[in-house]
Amino acid sequence: MSYYYFKPTKAKEVEDGIKARSKRGAFASSWWAKRWIAALERLVDSGRLGRGRSYARKGQVISIDEKKDGILAKVQGSRSTPYKVTIKIASLSDSQWDAVIDALAEQAIFTAQLLAGEMPQDIEEAFKEAGASLFPEKRGDLETDCSCPDWANPCKHVAAAHYILGERFDEDPFLIFRLRGRTQEEVMSALRERRAGEDDFAEEEVEEEIIPPLEESVSTFFELGAPLDTFSVRIQNPAIKIPLLKRLGEANFVPKPGIEVLLQGAYASISEKAVALAYGEEED
Repeated sequence: MSYYYFKPTKAKEVEDGIKARSKRGAFASSWWAKRWIAALERLVDSGRLGRGRSYARKGQVISIDEKKDGILAKVQGSRSTPYKVTIKIASLSDSQWDAVIDALAEQAIFTAQLLAGEMPQDIEEAFKEAGASLFPEKRGDLETDCSCPDWANPCKHVAAAHYILGERFDEDPFLIFRLRGRTQEEVMSALRERRAGEDDFAEEEVEEEIIPPLEESVSTFFELGAPLDTFSVRIQNPAIKIPLLKRLGEANFVPKPGIEVLLQGAYASISEKAVALAYGEEED
């Protein structure tokens, strides 16, 4: 018997864990989220990956928070105390970021897409030109740790947190910027400074669009104009949970523990279903 053998145990069920939107098949939908997940899958054996996916879909990830130096998550395993998982990526140096900004500023399309909240498909080429990488490429780029007794690192608990984080990337592509050491605002501010004097920057005069009178377009009013193949929608979680209930305040006719506590489960379920429908995902 191997010294590192651990007898399989059943994880304790979690009532209010973070369940992955993906019910089967691949996680995440955007190319940047898939690139993030692929970085982990190169490092973990198939068995632990499978258990990590199962944990993510069952809701074993209790919390996942962005910290200054990386990601901190709690994942419920077989023990009574959840395991602590950390995921870190090495920050780029100031000189590396300066070189990246210079490379991005050379192409107006990068600035336009970033301003629109999109992660440009070719952005990794700008990072390579600067001698850096946006996503983890080698083992040293991705640092993970878990408080569980499994000798393997990354383990299934790290994998579960990583998959949930992948779906967060769908909602917020600029999370990868922050993990690499710069916020979206810092990157965009630097890009504006680089391109401030160029004629093709966003402040250039735009030819006024000619809009035909309504009476001339009644017959085609409800027809689709330009194709939406490149149009994408990104749904982000509100900064404050159940904002509507918090704005309305507690209802004095509702007994303790109060209307927020009583309804937050229903609001969470409705939101989860709405997001699943928006992304075209079906329940089992």
